[in-house]
Amino acid sequence: MGRIPPLLDHLVLATPELAATVAEFERRTGVTPAPGGVHVGLGTRNHLVSLGGRSYLEIIGPDPEQPEPVELRPFGVDRLAGPRTVTWAISPADLDATVSGARERGHDPGPVHPMSRRTPDGTLLRWRLTDSGTAPHGGLVPFLIDWGDSVHPTGSGLPVTPLLEVRATAPDPAGVRLALAALGTELPVSEGPFALSFTVETPRGPVTF
Repeated sequence: MGRIPPLLDHLVLATPELAATVAEFERRTGVTPAPGGVHVGLGTRNHLVSLGGRSYLEIIGPDPEQPEPVELRPFGVDRLAGPRTVTWAISPADLDATVSGARERGHDPGPVHPMSRRTPDGTLLRWRLTDSGTAPHGGLVPFLIDWGDSVHPTGSGLPVTPLLEVRATAPDPAGVRLALAALGTELPVSEGPFALSFTVETPRGPVTF
């Protein structure tokens, strides 16, 4: 099983204190995450770091410049006690076909819906994704994303910390692996509480989050 999941688009590091988590990432790695953009109406914003190739890390948390959203913010940031790698996303060549195929194999990725955000330079990015809020198995089974005609986040000159590996634990590793196989990807999963971690190469050596 590969140390880096096939089709990986991005990892999601969610936090209740975005500025503090970005500063801590910089302190530990020596790399400063780049501002990504604002999710208008959802009450969040993000910072990004390339993981090499077309994969990246999204650090997401509350946006203090937005009013409180009507619903809870994405990825459960309102309920987190501290930063945590909560889930990940894959980008298959054909999102709709992958969703249909996964359902035939017993795993429902959920409905597909559109989203968008503006980058700091005003560029509007649009994409489609399955509902990350319903990701099963403690977030270890990824949601799906399709960037369509938008420029992929890694195409905007992000700082880079090459990804070395992604690992997970789950009470039922076999169940997680079945769902992953239905999506055409894989992840090293061992028995334990639900947890997702990743290791990156940095100017200060390997760092695990």
